[in-house]
Amino acid sequence: MNRSTFIHTVLAQIAVMSQLSQLKKLAATLPLQDTYMPALFIGHGSPMNGITDNEFSKTWQQLGKTIPQPKAVLCISAHWLTKGTSITAMDFPKTIHDFGGFPEALYAVQYPAPGDIKLAEETAALIKYTPIGLDHEWGLDHGCWSVVRHMYPHANIPVLQLSIDYQKPAQYHYELAKELGELRKKGVLIIGSGNMVHNLGRIAWQEPESFAFDWAIEMNTVFKDLITDKNHQPLIRYESLNKAAALAIPTPDHYLPLLYVLGMQRATEKVSFFNDKVVMGSITMTSVQISD
Repeated sequence: MNRSTFIHTVLAQIAVMSQLSQLKKLAATLPLQDTYMPALFIGHGSPMNGITDNEFSKTWQQLGKTIPQPKAVLCISAHWLTKGTSITAMDFPKTIHDFGGFPEALYAVQYPAPGDIKLAEETAALIKYTPIGLDHEWGLDHGCWSVVRHMYPHANIPVLQLSIDYQKPAQYHYELAKELGELRKKGVLIIGSGNMVHNLGRIAWQEPESFAFDWAIEMNTVFKDLITDKNHQPLIRYESLNKAAALAIPTPDHYLPLLYVLGMQRATEKVSFFNDKVVMGSITMTSVQISD
C-alpha cells in the first residue's frame, strides 16, 4: 500500500468512527418525544424485493420519506427464530444472506447501517416481561434489510433486530410488544417484517404472479377486518379462526411479527393498509401502519 492510499484509508476509518461516536452519543441520550413514532408491519415477500424496483419497494421508499425520521430502527423479522428473546448488540451488524437459489446480485448486497449497543442495553433493561439477551453474532437478515435499504438507502440510521422466541405462544409475543412499544416514544421506528398469509408449499408457480387463491383472499379480508376493529384476540388465537387460517398460516414464523405491531397499538391510534395484494397465489404483501 502506497503512502497516499494509506492516508486515504486512515481518514476513511476516522470518518466512520466519528460517525459511530456521534450515533452512540445520540442513542445514550434519546429523549422522550411529544409523539409516538408509527409502528409498521411490512409484508416483505421475496428477497428479490430487496433489489427490485417494483410497486412494493416504491411504497417502502415513499414511507421512508413521509413518516418522521427515526432515531433508530428496531426490526422483528420472521427470519430470526431463537430459544429465548435476544436483541442485536454490535457496532456494525453484518448483512445476512439467508436464502438460496437467487441471482448473484442479491448475494452481493451489503447494507452497512450501524448498530447501537446502548439502545440494545436500554431495550433489554426496559423489558420486564422476559429476559432479553444481548446478541453479538446475528446481524440484519433479509426480512430486515430488504425493506429498510429502500426506506433509508444511505444506511445512516442505526438498525437493530429483536429475535422471535419460537417456543412461545402467540400471546407471549403480543404481551412483550406492549413494553417494547415504549421505545416509540423515544423516536425508535419498530417494524414487524413477515407476511400475514404465507404458504410456500401452495405457491402457484404456473399462474401469473397476481393470481390469488380464494382462501388467501378470504383470510386477507378477515385479518384486515379484525385489525381495523382492533379486535386482536381472534388474531392471537388465529388457529381457531377458520379452516382457511390453517392454509394461510401453516407455520407462525411470518405471522408473529404482526402480533408485535398490534400489541403496541395504543387506544387512540388508527390503522391504515398499504401494499394490499396477494402474490403467487398464497402470499400477501398486505402491510399495516399504526399511528395517531
